[in-house]
Amino acid sequence: MTLALTIGVLTAGAVYLILQRGMVRIVLGFVLLSHAANLLLMSAGGVFHRGAPLLGRSATEALADPLPQAFVLTAIVIAFSITVYMLTLAATGTGDETEDAS
Repeated sequence: MTLALTIGVLTAGAVYLILQRGMVRIVLGFVLLSHAANLLLMSAGGVFHRGAPLLGRSATEALADPLPQAFVLTAIVIAFSITVYMLTLAATGTGDETEDAS
């Protein structure tokens, strides 16, 4: 129940920040959204209720599926690269349409 509430709060905060005008707030919204997606993937994998995968110490039925963990690791790398790119855009001012053309 706590995990579901955490995912909901992160998603709600992310949507609120993404709808703001400032580029840094939008970036923070995407960071929160990626954290919520990672928690959702980890909860779908059953890691919290089963043993660690690929150790060979217990029965196969009791082990967690390693595929969601691999997805989360990939998602972390992708989210980090997108965050760095968007922060670079925010720092350089690219995409800022408030400047005058004259």
